[in-house]
Amino acid sequence: MAKNTPKGLPGFLRRSLRTPYEDNNDTLDNNIHLPVMEPPSPPQQQRQSPPQLTKSQSKEEDSMEMDMPTPNRRFQMPRPFTREPDSPSQHSTSSPPPSPSSTSSSSSQPPQRQTYKETKYQNTITESVVNLRDLRSLSWNGIPPQHRPTAWKILLGYLPANSSRRQHTLDRKRSEYKDAIAQHYDIDDNARTDAEQVTLRQVLVDVPRTAPTIPVFRNERVRRSLARLLYIWAMRHPASSYVQGINDLATPLYLVFLSQYFPNTDVLQDDTCVQNATDALLQKVEADTYWCLTKLLSGIQDHYTSDQPGVQRMVMRLEELIKRIDKDLALHFEQTGIQFIQFAFKWMNCLLLREFNLSSVMRLWDTYLSEGDGGFEDFHVYVCAAFLCQFSGQLKGMEFDELFQFMQNMPTEDWTDTEIEVLLSQAYVLSTLFGGSDAHLQSQTSA
Repeated sequence: MAKNTPKGLPGFLRRSLRTPYEDNNDTLDNNIHLPVMEPPSPPQQQRQSPPQLTKSQSKEEDSMEMDMPTPNRRFQMPRPFTREPDSPSQHSTSSPPPSPSSTSSSSSQPPQRQTYKETKYQNTITESVVNLRDLRSLSWNGIPPQHRPTAWKILLGYLPANSSRRQHTLDRKRSEYKDAIAQHYDIDDNARTDAEQVTLRQVLVDVPRTAPTIPVFRNERVRRSLARLLYIWAMRHPASSYVQGINDLATPLYLVFLSQYFPNTDVLQDDTCVQNATDALLQKVEADTYWCLTKLLSGIQDHYTSDQPGVQRMVMRLEELIKRIDKDLALHFEQTGIQFIQFAFKWMNCLLLREFNLSSVMRLWDTYLSEGDGGFEDFHVYVCAAFLCQFSGQLKGMEFDELFQFMQNMPTEDWTDTEIEVLLSQAYVLSTLFGGSDAHLQSQTSA
């Protein structure tokens, strides 16, 4: 875990994380005691305990080196995912052949065996009709990168669970998007209203500022793609139109869908994939990003309407939650003159995209999408509460200027999936304790 990351939640919540999982025969780095988080069932259904394993199943899973969660085991992070064997991209305009030395060295290495988790996920997502309940359950603990593009499209409702209908759906939706470009974007500026011209200018100003540290988003073709899809979304959703922050939400989607065509390239660090990609391929990525962004925003659209009531509602819920779980921190904010809206507005508006690197955000969204409709609103509040309490000890010792500066630039640049897993575990505990209990929170606070 990052050196500058404090130990976690305060008081009774740390005890609730630790006590049921004591095990004197097993240790964890830094002696941090955390629970094994069972992936929740889909929304509108009760969470269920995992099924009991038979002896034969247990032996099989042991042989595949899979640590299954049990109440007497401490929290263990999942093993890093391994990609499938390299295969040349069919969508690249030019691809240099591998050198003899690289071929010989790669052939001498034994192929990496899939983990139990990867195997189970692959079996689930490659079924002719995907069981959405099983897919959400498995996705809660993270999606293997090679399956993430398809899984996100299914979980967002863009692709059907029936695999035989997917290609037809893709062809139809991509064709519809192409028509929308002709209708809204590829027109003379004189044909636009004054409001439409203002929106277009704002989009064109924001796109170059979007994820500037990621090489892919410095590519001119990618920037044009983002500008088109953001402007078209605004034209088709006049109630909210374009709001700063929506551009950030498009970046994880675009990178994940781009990675589907370049499985052997780290799209977060290498932009050669887009340099070699055909226009037709980038058009597919753009269309898929547009439709999935539309699905995502449909559940939180009041976050971006006039006065952004959805964002303000989430900030108020975060404040009530902190007053319940860490009264001393809430009191310190009040005494120093720090208001939650001053730092938490950005957390809700951009869904923590400016606090974490995009790799961590992708892992975070795996869980959000598996939570269903409430992932990006309800569960996100619990994640923000757990995130704030991670730094509770440091924050209580700061005065206004230092505190305000710290909250604007949280020290998370070196966070990895490990820290995100801990954060999600703590958020899950909070959600089980306080989920659906807004009235309870208010009554406790007033008491």
